[in-house]
Amino acid sequence: MTLLESLKKCSVVVADTGDIEAIARLKPQDATTNPSLLYSAAQRPEYQHFVDEAVEHAGQQGGNEKDQSEAFMDRLFVSFGREILKHIPGRVSTEVDAGLSFNREGTLAKARRLIELYEREGVSRERILIKVASTWEGIRAAEQLEREGIHCNLTLLFSFAQAVACAEAGVTLISPFVGRIYDWHKKERGGADIPIDEDPGVASVTRIYNYCKKFNYKTQVMGASFRKIEQIIRLAGCDLLTISPDLLEKMQQTQGEVAPALTPEKAKSSEGERLHLDEKTFRWMHNADAMAVDKLSEGIRKFYADARKLEQYARSQVREKVSA
Repeated sequence: MTLLESLKKCSVVVADTGDIEAIARLKPQDATTNPSLLYSAAQRPEYQHFVDEAVEHAGQQGGNEKDQSEAFMDRLFVSFGREILKHIPGRVSTEVDAGLSFNREGTLAKARRLIELYEREGVSRERILIKVASTWEGIRAAEQLEREGIHCNLTLLFSFAQAVACAEAGVTLISPFVGRIYDWHKKERGGADIPIDEDPGVASVTRIYNYCKKFNYKTQVMGASFRKIEQIIRLAGCDLLTISPDLLEKMQQTQGEVAPALTPEKAKSSEGERLHLDEKTFRWMHNADAMAVDKLSEGIRKFYADARKLEQYARSQVREKVSA
């Protein structure tokens, strides 16, 4: 048995890519996408028809260049998501623009729009996760969306406060970032590798998983942003694990078995009391974690830059269509 086959027995494996060929080959349960992944995929000749679909859709929407570019991006996300779903049995995560990270109403409008486009394509909302940054505003938007039957994946999650607030809001899924937490602490320690037993990213996800299971929250935990296979193995048993194609390939090529490190039974006996966070308490707890403050801000900036890169590409495609 390979490590990947064994891992699939105790955690749902999610592919973190927009490469449909890789998804078809690696056979994950779910998949996640983001503007950077889609920008890269859209440059490939085999996906040109998705770009053409998006250009045509943008032209039908009318409006100015900005409006058409936004329509292009929405349609591109949905076209890739629809195609990815043909190759997996589960769900695909589609991201709300990071520029809306502190805009509750804007997030709600964008999420509803994406779901509307998916449903027009015959894709049930049960197979879509709307990916939203784990800011206070994002969490509140996700809480409302869940009430409407729109399921959410709260991303850029670095602090325990973020995880607790998401669980209390009843979101479907949270994605704590193992590798980025590890990166921050590694840099703080002078760049030396951190032993797996002391890995702060692994410790963070373990704590969050135990809390959610101990207090019977419906929210699922998906470890994300891995740097090495050892981190994945230490979180085997987590509800879901989203893994890049290169690490999935390595696990598929390595013989071995993975034992569950996280289980609901262990979680029930873990330490910790149940918390209830209002906005002030949430902001204070999150602010007390220097790593989380740094990485959330950096993550939003990077996701925003990726979205603008895709937006520029969208504008170029729209202009080309207009001038044709």
